[in-house]
Amino acid sequence: MSCESGRNRRKLRPCGRDMASCTAIGSNTRKTIGLRWGCTNTAAVADSDRNRTNRRIAATGTTRELRGFKSIVVNRNLAWSGIAARNIIDEMKGQPGALLPILHALQETFGYIDSEADALIADALNVSRAEVHGVVSFYHDFRRTPPASHTLKICRAEACQSVGGERLAAQAEARLGVKFGEATADGHVSLEPVYCLGLCSAAPSAMLDGRIIARLDDAKLDRLLAEVK
Repeated sequence: MSCESGRNRRKLRPCGRDMASCTAIGSNTRKTIGLRWGCTNTAAVADSDRNRTNRRIAATGTTRELRGFKSIVVNRNLAWSGIAARNIIDEMKGQPGALLPILHALQETFGYIDSEADALIADALNVSRAEVHGVVSFYHDFRRTPPASHTLKICRAEACQSVGGERLAAQAEARLGVKFGEATADGHVSLEPVYCLGLCSAAPSAMLDGRIIARLDDAKLDRLLAEVK
């Protein structure tokens, strides 16, 4: 079965990829592809995520609810567990270049990478804790603290700044009462910068829980903030 990830806004065309092994899209994208991009293979989407979740359950000995098809994917992660983390690491440590896949798997499972993971990964891969810490700190998408329920990212790159992005970014900070890189006191929304979403021709842009918003303006920002409150 194939998805329709070879596409643009005006025309969908089959790409021939197998949904379960497609590397062009992530797990959250697979959950929402039926709603956001008109993919007719919703059964393949569900089967792919269910099989992936079942493999993770087998590795960690824990369960996690599948939310089904949502246009906004609320962050629902397992509580941090050193035992579950070690099981994930042991399952993946034999892969070539295993460090990044392990880090991605830990963050996908727990929502962040606890500092305890540094020693676990270093021991499994026979590298230093400093090397693990360096990789985690280098990539901005890796988190060290549990995520908020929703994540709003606003592009801070030059193309978006030049057409009003800075004003909208300041407005988002004021409305949420937080600075970029922070979460609201109730842990409901985090505000994060992103430096290019590939929509320079439709700037300014933003992303809410994996959903991309082009041509962001005051009205669209108001609607986004209303969705997460």
